[in-house]
Amino acid sequence: MRIKELSDDEMTTTQKKIRDEIVAGPRGKLQGPLRVWLTSPNLADKAQRLGQFCRYETSLPTHLSELAILITGRFWGAEFEWYAHKKIGLEAGLDPDLVEAIRQRRVPSFNTDSEKIIYEFATQLHRDHRVNDETYAAAVNEFGEEGTVDLVGILGYYTLISMTLNAFKVPLPEGESPELD
Repeated sequence: MRIKELSDDEMTTTQKKIRDEIVAGPRGKLQGPLRVWLTSPNLADKAQRLGQFCRYETSLPTHLSELAILITGRFWGAEFEWYAHKKIGLEAGLDPDLVEAIRQRRVPSFNTDSEKIIYEFATQLHRDHRVNDETYAAAVNEFGEEGTVDLVGILGYYTLISMTLNAFKVPLPEGESPELD
């Protein structure tokens, strides 16, 4: 990792408070980009709160949120993000063949219209930096305006995570192998 991980002795009172809040929350641990962000406690505090919403509290079902996260991680080639969310996505009900197709940068076969809409929306926004009218209308029809806003929030937040992981070369946990090329 390019940035020094802070030991308890090196953390300020503010950094310890934020670390303790993260560990006490639904994540249960401090890992990945959160370790990097702790170097900037104000960023860490705000980003982890947004992350808690994007991961646990949006209006989208978990499997669709995880699909959006995996598409984002794949787009950025963020190994840690892929590692962390592949298992969660599969446990939430994503088809292993769909996940593997995304890993291989192939257009997957979809089991539902919702999955296809998430894929198209996320892919267009990452690749083209915008979403065409047809895909936008499909997302609003399927998820409502709130769900569509939540989807963009998930894509943006996990882009921040991917950028952090890649910029600071956050490694996979020991014993884990990279899956993205």
